[in-house]
Amino acid sequence: MNDELTSLDIKKMKDELSDRKNRLMPELLEEVKRTRAFGDLSENFEYKAAKQALNRNKSRVRYLEKMISSAKVIEDRSAQDEVGLFDKVELFMPEDSETEVIQVVTTIRCDPLKGLISKEAPLGVAVLGKKVGDSITVKMSEDFSYTAVIKSITKTEDDGSAPILQY
Repeated sequence: MNDELTSLDIKKMKDELSDRKNRLMPELLEEVKRTRAFGDLSENFEYKAAKQALNRNKSRVRYLEKMISSAKVIEDRSAQDEVGLFDKVELFMPEDSETEVIQVVTTIRCDPLKGLISKEAPLGVAVLGKKVGDSITVKMSEDFSYTAVIKSITKTEDDGSAPILQY
């Protein structure tokens, strides 16, 4: 399966990949060499930490390369009165009598604690393409779902402020 990403997502990943390969990798390799010279490797914490940092960087480079090579570039094609990608949506939850504002984003930019909801998450799927006043049902599992009403939609562009997910 290909991840559906925007051209800005791919640009941000390419920038990170370039930085990791051209700046960070040489620094980490030098740190491994420097700490290796400290002596007995079995008791050399600095060497182990440097190797771990190098391995994490190599892993992230592989991840970014795979994501970039397999990505399917998408654009928001929603109508002016429909919820689309990067739009801010005010939802009213009748069960709780609470209002919540979310923004629909791509999978690699989601952060539910900050209201950034993936377009592939149950809530993201439920709101995409809907209009103000629509009642939606968010199915979390076979046994649990909840309803919400779309109170307002603020059309926004991807300003690049939502960072790429780290792991």
